[in-house]
Amino acid sequence: MNTSAIQLPDYHQRFMNRFLTACQADARVVAAFLGGSYAKGTADAYSDLDLSVITTDAAYEDFFAGREAFLRQLGELLFLEHFDLPNVPFCIFADGSEVELWFGSEGHLDHLHSGPYQVLLDKTGILTAAVFPAYEPTQHEQIETLRRLIAWFWHDVSHFITAMGRGQLWWAHGQLEGLRRYCVNLARLGHTFAAQTEGYEKVEQALPPEQLAPLQATYCPLERDAILDAAWVIVRFYQDLAPRLAQTHGLAYPDGLERMMVERLEHVPMHV
Repeated sequence: MNTSAIQLPDYHQRFMNRFLTACQADARVVAAFLGGSYAKGTADAYSDLDLSVITTDAAYEDFFAGREAFLRQLGELLFLEHFDLPNVPFCIFADGSEVELWFGSEGHLDHLHSGPYQVLLDKTGILTAAVFPAYEPTQHEQIETLRRLIAWFWHDVSHFITAMGRGQLWWAHGQLEGLRRYCVNLARLGHTFAAQTEGYEKVEQALPPEQLAPLQATYCPLERDAILDAAWVIVRFYQDLAPRLAQTHGLAYPDGLERMMVERLEHVPMHV
């Protein structure tokens, strides 16, 4: 393993050493590599470890079925979930290491990782000149994402109005969060249409800070007037983005739905 160019905290280095030892000792494993922010050179004190293990095709099912035993060789395991990604366990160990561990086999490498990587182990040379391109949504997928953001915004405005009408301020305040997230994702698409919409995750890297500045005022107290004022800020932010994006990408904008919801929002009283 040559990680001389990668600066790892001591506890991550110790974890990597255990990981490499386990991979070297297991005849089913043919290669392993490090990706993510460490391989990109953007890691900081809060970065996790993005690791990938490649087995032989014949051994993959057996290795994957026993993945928890493999993981427990690496340290005391406090958290293990897959989050609907069957070949990617998300782990937290007692030493503080947070790890995403991707499993693949010799004949199925295309789903493993995206972007730069650092080879840790390569018993057969399978990683020689291997390239793992970053995932990019198709144009069709992005247009469908945009369509949903545009239409569902007004659906959730309707829920906000219902919550306000019933005087259920916790619910209304929660709806603000959902509406704000729609706007953040629309801003992401407006800035770079090929980018994935991932809400607030790393949004400071995805957008200029001033682009989301109007939404700062929508983080408000749990008070009726403040909540309603925040809703109007969010609606205006949305109205500035959504029709333009719809037109640019050939989508029909729901003008009638907008008129209905705006009229209903105008009739929500400030005081009850």
